[in-house]
Amino acid sequence: MTQTPDEPVPGRVLELVRRAQRVCVLTGAGMSAESGVPTFRDVQVGLWERFDPAELATPRAWEEDPALVWSWYAWRAALVRGAEPNAGHAAVAEWQRRPGVELSVVTQNVDDLHERAGAQVLAHVHGSLFALRCGVCGSPSAAAYPEVAEPVDHLEPPTCEVCGAAVRPGVVWFGEALPEEEFFAAVQAAQDADLLVVVGTSGLVHPAATVPHLAGARGVPVLEINPQETAVSEAADVVWRTTAAQALPRIVAALPDR
Repeated sequence: MTQTPDEPVPGRVLELVRRAQRVCVLTGAGMSAESGVPTFRDVQVGLWERFDPAELATPRAWEEDPALVWSWYAWRAALVRGAEPNAGHAAVAEWQRRPGVELSVVTQNVDDLHERAGAQVLAHVHGSLFALRCGVCGSPSAAAYPEVAEPVDHLEPPTCEVCGAAVRPGVVWFGEALPEEEFFAAVQAAQDADLLVVVGTSGLVHPAATVPHLAGARGVPVLEINPQETAVSEAADVVWRTTAAQALPRIVAALPDR
């Protein structure tokens, strides 16, 4: 079903969301794209055009040239800081605050837009851009990215307060495992829910892509919100072809008072 801005929430969607008391919302890149956050590869402009992001976001790249990798993530952080949560983020936060509803937020995004909208995030399954940690001992760091107005090709990363090694971004790089505790929490929340809402994710990045299937196997209804057909669509009980910023505020407005 395709939604235009002036149409009401489809009946099948209303039926699912109105009866759900335990909701899990799983969000992907499409959620942040509506805030103007560039996708992983769209960051590659100007200075960064000559680099493959899949080669920068690796433990090997960090080992060979941490200043290059740190500068790339500093630029990504600047782009995120310049973006604002959209209506979809705000609606999720409002839904989470509603009496009688337990809503868990699981995100594949490394930005902090859910938090800035006022939501509590159960799990960042691909890590968090701003949760910096030591690249050697793993200790959390209170350091921050430098403010950059334009891309710079080399910036020395800060040092760990515990062991003195370089501090790295808190994201999951290619070749690294997902944070086990976060992923298991995400799966548990999805399987324990009355409804799993999958928003703006392609369903191509594993193992996070397995969450809708694992929830569906437990009999949890899956609602997909995405303007495009995705790998999630086949696992969804209801598909709503619209965007997060259009759909989620309408859903929250249509919820009954409890």
